[in-house]
Amino acid sequence: MAETSAVQRAALRKRRVALGLMAGLVFATGQAPLDLWYLALPALASLFWLLFRAAGAREAGWTGWAFGLGYFGLSLSWLVEPFMIDAAVTGWMAPFALALAAAGFALFWTWPAWAALRLGAPWLMVPFWALSELARGYILTGFPWGLVAYVWAPTGAVQSLAWIGPYGLTLLTLALAAVAGRGLAKRSVRLAAPPVAFCVALALGGAWLVPAAETAEDRPVIRLVQPNAPQDEKWQRENARLFFDRLIRATGADGTPDLILWPETAVPMLLNQAGEALAVASRAAGDTPIVLGIQREADGAYYNSAVVLDAGGRIADVYDKHHLVPFGEYMPAAWLFRHINVSGLAQRAEYGYSAGPGPRLLDLGPLGQALPLICYEAVFPQDTRGTEARPAMILQLTNDAWFGTWSGPYQHLMQARMRAIEQGLPVLRAANTGVSATIDPWGRITASLGLGETGFVDAPIPAPRAPTLYAKTHDWPVLLLLIGLCGAGVLARGRNRIDAGSGPV
Repeated sequence: MAETSAVQRAALRKRRVALGLMAGLVFATGQAPLDLWYLALPALASLFWLLFRAAGAREAGWTGWAFGLGYFGLSLSWLVEPFMIDAAVTGWMAPFALALAAAGFALFWTWPAWAALRLGAPWLMVPFWALSELARGYILTGFPWGLVAYVWAPTGAVQSLAWIGPYGLTLLTLALAAVAGRGLAKRSVRLAAPPVAFCVALALGGAWLVPAAETAEDRPVIRLVQPNAPQDEKWQRENARLFFDRLIRATGADGTPDLILWPETAVPMLLNQAGEALAVASRAAGDTPIVLGIQREADGAYYNSAVVLDAGGRIADVYDKHHLVPFGEYMPAAWLFRHINVSGLAQRAEYGYSAGPGPRLLDLGPLGQALPLICYEAVFPQDTRGTEARPAMILQLTNDAWFGTWSGPYQHLMQARMRAIEQGLPVLRAANTGVSATIDPWGRITASLGLGETGFVDAPIPAPRAPTLYAKTHDWPVLLLLIGLCGAGVLARGRNRIDAGSGPV
């Protein structure tokens, strides 16, 4: 009889872990391009229902890991795309890279469930998990792609980023899901209904706060150029002239923009070899300055850079990307990989680019100062700060051909929208294969050129808002709150154990 009961318990644990995996897959549908937030939020609540019913810390840990495995496995499925650019050489790595990434990032969602149940304090899962998400954005250069908060991206609730930032909204989302999950576990409508009502109010309230789109007749105009160079053709010598000619034709097309923006690594040569190409670009632009992506070499180091060409064709300013993609733009422990002839996927120079000194502003003359972000720097909330002055706009130069044609480019675009809301600044985005877009300070796309299209779009530059609360305080309030919640919970649990263990002598 006892043996039968043990078998039944083991089967129940396996079912709950399997349900956790399924819930994670459904939760991933809340990310772009599906944006099924109305399915994703119940899936998150169902995870907490499973965790509150877990038989112990081990089961909770496995369930949390399975949820993360399903979530990251689907939401990061675009990770296979870079390996398929040269499928004959690196294609075999694709499934292993995705599996390792999903399994590894799932660990950030494993320990909060395990630790909270181990302490006998299930509610600690919420601050533990939020703290783990914050850590994911910083540890080992960070990878805050697909934060829990982004499930709100299609709704008005995302406007709360301007006050509490992505990690504050993550904490709030987890807390609401936990209360709803507890209500499900107890079969209590009175407990489950309030968080549902709060979610509705948050979405409607945020939408109500967004003002009507401004008239932009007196705003300066930017031209976003999109050459649409497929990654497997972009660096082929015979195609370089074709894609460069696309840039020049779009740059010199009719219209009177005040600024022209090219994508990341748009010029197919090093800066110190590109004098003639830059002169051609400047002539096509006339009296309009250009910000363009190009690689450069200095003192034996190579950089992924953004360069400002002024109206006279002179190099007026340079920014070097500082937040590089590990195993893409540089190889950690390059000395080791050099011996086995392994290099990063995106790098063009030996064993990697060098990192620039950090965030800095580009001077665009009468247009003001702009904060440049190259490619996946826009994924990091912390990369939009660190400059002495507040910019008038954010410029993102990116090559999303690396991300394929399904989820990756749209998730990258969505995260650019999040940066606009957080900082109250317009984001002006030029993407090699799309989506190029102008984004206003409320995260609305005001003009765009779709994925896989060739050409350009002229659009007014949206006016910035006043600095948001999050722009002033950054992640510090949420970090201190999480440390306080976690510390208080652990200490309270420790005191309870001491009190329970004491008794009459």
